Amino acid sequence: MIRGYLSIFSAKFRTLLQYRAAALAGCGTQLFWGVIRMMIFEGFYRSSSQIQPMSREDTITYVWLGQALLLLLPWGVNSDVRAAVHTGSVAYEMLRPQDVYTAWYLRDIAQRTAPVFLRCLPIFVIAGLFFNLKSPPTFASGACWAAVTLTSLFLSCAFSNLVSVVMVYTLSADGIVRLMPAFVYTLSGMLIPIPLCPAWLQPILNFLPFRGMMDAPFRVYTGHIAPSQIGWVLLHQILWTAALIVIGKSLLARSLKRMVIQGG
Repeated sequence: MIRGYLSIFSAKFRTLLQYRAAALAGCGTQLFWGVIRMMIFEGFYRSSSQIQPMSREDTITYVWLGQALLLLLPWGVNSDVRAAVHTGSVAYEMLRPQDVYTAWYLRDIAQRTAPVFLRCLPIFVIAGLFFNLKSPPTFASGACWAAVTLTSLFLSCAFSNLVSVVMVYTLSADGIVRLMPAFVYTLSGMLIPIPLCPAWLQPILNFLPFRGMMDAPFRVYTGHIAPSQIGWVLLHQILWTAALIVIGKSLLARSLKRMVIQGG
């Protein structure tokens, strides 16, 4: 059974690795937007004499981490699941001798990791050489960042898989697909780092799961969150991941009892 699930992940991952031209174009696009965002924050720091909760250097590094790892965010639902729900072939998923939720979750992990695998290294190198992306201040910060980034991947996939399950209840996923990027981009800290958000809003953002997808890993990388605090970050990510998985599995199990196939 485990080999079957690994085959699902491997097939999806290897398929996505074929899109090397798209990855190259994506690198250029993300470098372009990274420069624009870097200039915006540069203007922000130069126009203010107040002491900010994040230094200019940390914020610039934060921006480039966001561009390098952009596709780890749950921007949309799993493309395979969306097509299956649209055409009605999702019925075949129910007939296979496997747990549907686990199969979808593994596909989602592949869909998040393969494009990042192709794009992140060039962006790291170029941003490090020319655009002031700095390395972690200590080895401990770098190691903690790697651990928190891994758990952020699981959290992102748990959220996007939950949305995939919700699609089963709909006739069209267009509304969900259009709303997801705005919510994720804003609440994860990709638009504005959470420490730079209004003080009244920060407790809400710190509680929600989106913080664990981007903001927390990036601040661990820069040392803004010390390695001694890594336990609280991991606990926040793990608890939200577990909660989203439980909700997703429950909703999927409930939907399978009264599913009506609309496609064909």
